[in-house]
Amino acid sequence: MLLTKNKEYLDFLQKIKVKIRSAQIKAALSVNRELINLYWDLSKMIGGKQANSKWGDSVIEALSSDLKREFPNMKGFSRANLFNIRQWHHFYSKMDEKVQQLVRQLPWGHNVV
Repeated sequence: MLLTKNKEYLDFLQKIKVKIRSAQIKAALSVNRELINLYWDLSKMIGGKQANSKWGDSVIEALSSDLKREFPNMKGFSRANLFNIRQWHHFYSKMDEKVQQLVRQLPWGHNVV
């Protein structure tokens, strides 16, 4: 008898598929959480450096170019996105810590809308 026609096997296969899909979702959420934390840290660093130096916005353009060259397969280092993360942090850093924590749980696309 072929396993692909066996009900017990098909039920077992279905459970495995559900487990895999669940793990995929958890992995995506974990990646998103780490990306948001990275953006928060980068924006803090960029904002702090801009406040304490005379680099101005030129630092964002230089960082964009250098980071894209160093990490060519990673998205998120465009000039526009670095400006967005700086503005995002500037806006939310003035709010209550609870709000900051909640904002960092949202996907990046929801933060920049």
